[in-house]
Amino acid sequence: MARADRCRVAEPDDVGWGRVAASGGVRIGVEYRLLTDAIAAAAQLVAANGDVPGVEAGSVDDRGVSLHVVARQDGEDREFLRFDCFQEDPHYHYVSWRDKSNEMIHLDPVADGDPLAWALDRLRSRIQPMLTRAGAGDVADTLDLTAVHAALPRISETAFRLRHAEHDEAEIHAAAVRQAGGGAR
Repeated sequence: MARADRCRVAEPDDVGWGRVAASGGVRIGVEYRLLTDAIAAAAQLVAANGDVPGVEAGSVDDRGVSLHVVARQDGEDREFLRFDCFQEDPHYHYVSWRDKSNEMIHLDPVADGDPLAWALDRLRSRIQPMLTRAGAGDVADTLDLTAVHAALPRISETAFRLRHAEHDEAEIHAAAVRQAGGGAR
């Protein structure tokens, strides 16, 4: 599935996708992401300029920590949930591969509080029903919640460290445009 700055699914020791924790049948990836007009254009997401669900006309320039929930289904590694804890437009995605859908839901930081804290709490308290909604009920049914809960302190620490770290946004941007456009990984 194409994303504006799609990073490949990585193994826990692979540095190509940020940090990944294997936990109870899923892998939870943590990365700092940029989303700009150039990145979106490279992925051809803004070609319809508003006709694509979740993409509105206007300038896109956002950044923040993303949490990726990836598991194996139908013999493939697939991202089912993504929490984009962006500064301007925090949102999350239910990605159903079998239904070929990607539902994006916007967060209201006033009502929901800190998007990153909210997302981490969803991983702790709602991961199974969220996986089911994303078309991964089979993954949810076999999920080891004890292992997920054991990995969350490390995931949380990494996510907050990435949020507050200094980033070379020019390099992140260049890499995201290359990946979105199908360039070298």
